[in-house]
Amino acid sequence: MVLVLSNQQLVAMRAHAERVYPEECCGLIVGTLDAAQVVPYKTVVELAALDNRWTSDVVDSDEAELEGELSNKAKHSEHIDKRRRYWIDPVDILRVQKRARGKGLGIIGVYHSHPDNEAVPSECDRAQAWPDYAYAIVSVQSGKAVDVQNWALDSAHQFQPEAMQIAPSSATDRMPISA
Repeated sequence: MVLVLSNQQLVAMRAHAERVYPEECCGLIVGTLDAAQVVPYKTVVELAALDNRWTSDVVDSDEAELEGELSNKAKHSEHIDKRRRYWIDPVDILRVQKRARGKGLGIIGVYHSHPDNEAVPSECDRAQAWPDYAYAIVSVQSGKAVDVQNWALDSAHQFQPEAMQIAPSSATDRMPISA
């Protein structure tokens, strides 16, 4: 699959990530899925920038397993907060989904940022991910968005890189403005 988005949408994701740094930003990707093509496309129509609702109360029973890279001692001493996690409130998901359906669209992915880290999915990202969605991750280093990578789950529930294609969204994107 290929995630098709405009330069303005890419800029908007990066700006959202920079605005909430040093915390993780999060949002939903709304658009269409065209699986009938030789190369299937997920076409972004709009982004729904959302508030990161992560709190320590969000921790579910799988959290200990998701933190497998940490020792038991470190698990208990480390404070996991919005700088390392995001959570989208289901109420926000339903609101965005309802609005999207009213326009003949659907939620086709999620984007979030990794403050002072690479644009590579974490184990927590993988464990929470859904099949068929695009997962765009913005790397923000010292407050500046430096990279955006897109990922999708394979049949073994492992993330694989998913191509992104920047498509013009308006005539001004396609043609230089002459003086």
